[in-house]
Amino acid sequence: MKSFTIVLGAMLLLAGCGPSKQLLQSQAESAQLRSDSTRLANQVTDLQGNIAQLKNNIAQLKTQVDNLSAQNNQLGQQSASQQSQLDQSKMTLQQQQQRLQQLQNLLAQQRAKSEELKNKMEQALNGFSSSDLTVTQKNGKVYVSLSENLLFPSGSAVVNPKGVDALSKLASVLNVNPDISVDIEGHTDSIPIRGRYPDNWELSTARANAIVRILVNNYKVDPVRVEALGHAFYDPIDTNSTPDGRARNRRTEIILSPKLDELYKIIGS
Repeated sequence: MKSFTIVLGAMLLLAGCGPSKQLLQSQAESAQLRSDSTRLANQVTDLQGNIAQLKNNIAQLKTQVDNLSAQNNQLGQQSASQQSQLDQSKMTLQQQQQRLQQLQNLLAQQRAKSEELKNKMEQALNGFSSSDLTVTQKNGKVYVSLSENLLFPSGSAVVNPKGVDALSKLASVLNVNPDISVDIEGHTDSIPIRGRYPDNWELSTARANAIVRILVNNYKVDPVRVEALGHAFYDPIDTNSTPDGRARNRRTEIILSPKLDELYKIIGS
């Protein structure tokens, strides 16, 4: 009887051990599942956060794209405006180039006329000494420089007969070239004058006026074309410290200029 009881107890003990092991295993598996579920939940939360961040990024990118599109449109408009300005600049440049070419053509014509006029003056005045009379060309103008010795007695504004002869030959060229403007400039040395005229201003101006009267009254040069100026000793071509220099400074210059009406029109436009 005692042995039966021991055997029965052992069997009950073995039977009790089976369910406890399964329970432990089940509990472990349940814990693992809960852990996995928590991990997955965390991952879902992270993914949801990532999705929210991605949506925010997408919204920002869309805004950037919209802004860039607007900028591209604006840049396109600016480019069209710049192209219009460029076209206008090209047109203006072309007009300026045409204008420049016209000016160059007119200046070339002026130089050609000036050279022709110089040659005619040299031929008309070739009988006079180079010390008394010179003909030069400068800046499109012809300069006929006549010495005091050729034109006037010292301190006087009355033209010598030889000077009148020179003026008659000069007038013959002017009268067949009506498009030439004539400036007559009187010059003196720096020595103070004594006598009829109070100073060198008066003398230089009187001499220029005397030549104008001879050209206009004696040889019928159009007075509208002629202008008289006196410079006294303020525009010397040589030193006033030597007799030879002062002699060169005592002169009358007749400056002949082809009319530039067309040139002024182009410049004025």
